[in-house]
Amino acid sequence: MWAVDLPSSALVAGAGLLAGAVNAVVGGGTLVTFPTLLALGVPAVTANVSNNLGLVVGNVTGTWALRDGLTGQRPRVLRLLPVSALCGVAGALLLLALPAQAFRRVVPVLILLAVVLVVLQPIVTRRLAARQIAAEQPVAAQVGVGLSGLYGGYFGAAQGVMLLATLGLTSAEPLPRLNALKNLLTLAVNVLAGVVFVLVRPSAIDPTVMLLVALGSWAGGLLGARFARRLSPLGLRVAVAVVGVAAVARLLATS
Repeated sequence: MWAVDLPSSALVAGAGLLAGAVNAVVGGGTLVTFPTLLALGVPAVTANVSNNLGLVVGNVTGTWALRDGLTGQRPRVLRLLPVSALCGVAGALLLLALPAQAFRRVVPVLILLAVVLVVLQPIVTRRLAARQIAAEQPVAAQVGVGLSGLYGGYFGAAQGVMLLATLGLTSAEPLPRLNALKNLLTLAVNVLAGVVFVLVRPSAIDPTVMLLVALGSWAGGLLGARFARRLSPLGLRVAVAVVGVAAVARLLATS
């Protein structure tokens, strides 16, 4: 178990700060906070649950900031939001139902997947911006959103990249509007997954970790949004990738 002292608390808050800034600019902030918590000795499931709850603050901020992009998307929201929410709940229940050891074993794979998604994000974004879709594909959108929600409820890192790719490949909407929708769907997954964690297994939540990550991500989100043009997306993306790969190496070495 981790020692709740001033240096460790400062490190968790600092990781939350960086994660908030990363999420505001490129996404993938969980790849900063989650490995940090593991390195401090927080059990994997507790780290995942507490981290997800803490980062909800940043999700709310991002969704509210881009709310204008949801104008005129009511039918799409009503079609996709329930699917995203229900699958997020299913992912959270799956996390709690499986043995903690099973989650720890699959974590390296999930982190590597998230690293790949974050690294490829610029390519995905460019391809989506240049796409030409003749008609909406509602069934394909629901399937993709459902799978993203399941993944998000179980782990969560880089689920936004998965969602944006799904929405971009199944809708002709401009990318900024799809990004606003992506934020709303991600928020729904994280909030309902958090409700599941609180109701089903509150013992999996470390209140100190949750609070420190929440405070850090809130401040980081504000800074990231304010200084987005000055921050280097490439530099942040490289930092996220390095942290993620280092975390995988450590997990494999100690398994």
